[in-house]
Amino acid sequence: MNYSYKGKILISTPDISGDIFSRSVVLIVDHNENGAFGLILNKKNENMSSRLLEIFEFQVTVYEGGPVENDKIFFICKGKKVTEEYLAIDDEYYLTEDIENVVSSILDSQISINDVKVFSGYSGWAGQQLEGEILRKMWTPVDVYNLDYTSPNDQSLWKNIMQNLGGEYLLWANSPEDVSLN
Repeated sequence: MNYSYKGKILISTPDISGDIFSRSVVLIVDHNENGAFGLILNKKNENMSSRLLEIFEFQVTVYEGGPVENDKIFFICKGKKVTEEYLAIDDEYYLTEDIENVVSSILDSQISINDVKVFSGYSGWAGQQLEGEILRKMWTPVDVYNLDYTSPNDQSLWKNIMQNLGGEYLLWANSPEDVSLN
């Protein structure tokens, strides 16, 4: 493997499939010869958000990390490390599954809930699978600077990035959700 997409953002190409990856913005957290691991940044999971409100007793917005292992919870945290069990995304952000330390740190005001983004499941690719999907133009990898991975996002994130790419991406950004209606 000559190139890693770790730290890159993948923008899904509009299609008519309507699956979880339709109009998705995915942060690639890890990528090597064995495959890739990422989290969808812009798909909220209202059902899981309600369930966690009952558990945590404070409002938490949960995002669909992807279609794999939806029973697992992942956290992207900004700033202070509140656990020894983490994977650095960059100098400012890290990923952890350590629910106990993250929740207790929020409750003890060691970190703000605004510096944490919660995900249910993840997006995964086997070795060379992601590279093949990029070659088939299912994804457009981009460098996005100054993107706060913990900020609340919705479908406007996908559209804004597409508009910033310009060219044919402008057409996609302004196309209807179901492109067969176009």
